[in-house]
Amino acid sequence: MNEVERLSAIEEIKQLKARYFRAVDGQDGALMKTVLAEDCVLDYMGCCTDPKTGVDYFPAMNAVMRGSKIVADGLDGLSKSGLVSVHQGHMFEVEFTGETTAKGIWSMTDRLYLPPGAPYAQMTGYGYYHEGYEKSGGAWRIKTIRIARIRVEGIRAA
Repeated sequence: MNEVERLSAIEEIKQLKARYFRAVDGQDGALMKTVLAEDCVLDYMGCCTDPKTGVDYFPAMNAVMRGSKIVADGLDGLSKSGLVSVHQGHMFEVEFTGETTAKGIWSMTDRLYLPPGAPYAQMTGYGYYHEGYEKSGGAWRIKTIRIARIRVEGIRAA
């Protein structure tokens, strides 16, 4: 991969991640299917747990999801639950591990407005998305996700 191809691939991966955040926050399963590899593995275990206190602000998120259809269908479930999310991706590191594979780390902040009946009304998290990417059919897709938190805060429900 020459420098122009590398820079172009980095931009494609950045655009891909922006669509991922938009699909999650918009609870758009159709868009999510275009972002993920068909055989993706998304590890959300502990994604709402503060690493210092051990408090899990939304245990229902503890799941490992496999396959783009499962993930897209899961967004419909979140929509029906009343969950609202706002994600912001910040700085990005990327390393190409092959001509059609890469891995990246995104610093991020997210805010979840939790469904009625949950013990917490709101959660704000800080941390990193660790991701794997694969280029297939001329397009980059997210192959793996794991979230590593550095801090999570919550507001108790009234």
